[in-house]
Amino acid sequence: MEQKWKTIIEPFKIKSVEPLGFTTREERLCILESAHYNLFNIRAEKVLIDLLTDSGTGAMSAAQWAGIMLGDESYAGARSYYNFENEIKDLTGYKEIIPVHQGRAAEKILFSVIGGKGSYIISNSHFDTTRANVEASGAGAADFPAKGAFDFDKPAPFKGNADLAAMERFIKEKGARNIPLCVMTVTNNSLGGQPVSMANLKGARNLCGKYGIPVFLDCARFAENAYFIKLREKGYNSAPVREIAEEMFETADGAMMSAKKDALANMGGFLAMNNAEWAAKARQLLILTEGFNTYGGLAGRDLEAIAIGLREVLEENYLQYRLRSAEYLGERLLKRGIPIVNPPGGHGVYINAKKFLPHINPRNFPAQTLATRLYLEGGIRGIEIGSLMFGRRDAGGGFLPAAMELVRLAMPRRVYTQSHIDYVIEVLEYIAGNKNSIKGLELVEAPEVLAHFSAKLRPVKQKQGLRV
Repeated sequence: MEQKWKTIIEPFKIKSVEPLGFTTREERLCILESAHYNLFNIRAEKVLIDLLTDSGTGAMSAAQWAGIMLGDESYAGARSYYNFENEIKDLTGYKEIIPVHQGRAAEKILFSVIGGKGSYIISNSHFDTTRANVEASGAGAADFPAKGAFDFDKPAPFKGNADLAAMERFIKEKGARNIPLCVMTVTNNSLGGQPVSMANLKGARNLCGKYGIPVFLDCARFAENAYFIKLREKGYNSAPVREIAEEMFETADGAMMSAKKDALANMGGFLAMNNAEWAAKARQLLILTEGFNTYGGLAGRDLEAIAIGLREVLEENYLQYRLRSAEYLGERLLKRGIPIVNPPGGHGVYINAKKFLPHINPRNFPAQTLATRLYLEGGIRGIEIGSLMFGRRDAGGGFLPAAMELVRLAMPRRVYTQSHIDYVIEVLEYIAGNKNSIKGLELVEAPEVLAHFSAKLRPVKQKQGLRV
């Protein structure tokens, strides 16, 4: 019998490296001030460990780099497009494959085709750009997260599920004719990178089928979700992860994907569907905004890299390492009393800043405050998922904070080693020991849409005798 080892190693070896951006604390304070306490405004070369996103930040494989050299850069009918198309058709089973330069382009095109004033897109949870593109079309974005999804301390296997009973009540209230689409996000990024069960995907399909509502997957992290199903859902433990992924796509009528995540590419995405009428309209918008049908804003080399990445991402040794990396970080933060969304998701760890910094008022952005402190102390860049990203103004101009205050530490694929993650843990442990001295931030200016990308903030001024 072969010995089973406890240590899960990286299923790759390193061939090329690039230097990290070492800075001093004094330098980082000046950088934060110049960036108006918005981490998007910081030059990447001034970041030591960059956990802002796992989107397009991964390391491509030798096979992908070799594929880049084979890229066909013909304007129309490039060989690389047909490699891309065939790979996606084989995986998803969908007939209409439309390339785009990244996921939000797929969202913009799709909701321009099917959205509009008076309509609603329903979902387990929309992410920020998805919601913004739904609302830009004039439609409303309605979320139906599973019961318990906001109980961040209590572990559950599929906290990314949709609350199907609540979804059905909404369908009855608004009328199915006003709901052109249900989007199931796998994994559920907004709520901690949590997976969706196959049973829930099938339940959503059956529910929406009952009312004639098509279902799409937002499948940026489909492979991670499939591997969670293999690990956690009864009846799938011996199934190959590719078969699980194929079954996931069978529960929907189409999909949109940022290939910058689970296609292991630095740029790209696609729309895939069976509805020929929607696809024809989408291709007209594609030509208008992205490029011709067979490149969609991408170089041929990007199409090749995506096709190869969609195969590599389903290798189970890779997925085991990928999920274990996030689990390792989450376990060690919990041991140090740092609250997270538990269990950790597939692509990173989400710190519960509302619980970590309870003395900071939501209008002073606890999650953004923690994210900036993480950069100040250790040069580590994460992203806020809280009131800066999802806070709203009510009809009277008052501030409506988000339901959650999270800092996402998204782990780029095949980039950082265990020592990098141990450093992140050490910095957070230091912050935890000094957290009561941390003050909040106040908003200086922000646009109406996707404010977190370009907002300007500053530290609050502490008034005499007032704790903020």
